[in-house]
Amino acid sequence: MSYTIDVYRGKVKSEQSLICFCTYIAFFPQLVAGPIVRASDFLPQLKKDQLFLAKDFLFGICFITWGFVLKSVLADSLSMVVDGRFNNPTAFNQWNHFIGVLFYGFQIYGDFAGYSLIAIGVARLMGFRFNQNFDSPYFSSSFSQFWRKWHISLSNWLRDYIYISFGGNRKGTLKMYRNLMVTMILGGLWHGASFNFVI
Repeated sequence: MSYTIDVYRGKVKSEQSLICFCTYIAFFPQLVAGPIVRASDFLPQLKKDQLFLAKDFLFGICFITWGFVLKSVLADSLSMVVDGRFNNPTAFNQWNHFIGVLFYGFQIYGDFAGYSLIAIGVARLMGFRFNQNFDSPYFSSSFSQFWRKWHISLSNWLRDYIYISFGGNRKGTLKMYRNLMVTMILGGLWHGASFNFVI
């Protein structure tokens, strides 16, 4: 969608090479959970000769390794604690539920950030550069800063293609809150088509 919208807005020229366009659409490291890679960032990289650089290989391996640690060690280990509490809530007291919610925050961070790092690393092994997708979000000082640091590519996509398209904060406070609500509801539906995600 972002490619089509950017071409319509005149921010990106339509791609004349079918191979480049198909490569952008089907580039596997970023397909499942991000980072969301925009045509304006990726298509120019396809036009360059991809040289094997030792530092890209090293960075790629480091990103992939750290991603696997976050995903397999942190997230998967915490899921056993979290799932036990969420699946049988009456068996635990309030303190245990507090720990379950706290661990859940780290579990989803490990899942999303871990996968993103693996995708960034795999792309780097092939000579492509993806932007950072998580930037220490739990150290944010405000909710707005948190959204700028959590799943950055998705937050930016929602801002640029939904929130700003609806008018952003340019048409008064009431419409700004309406635009925020529409953006967050559609962001929830992006995660899954059920009422739970809308809430």
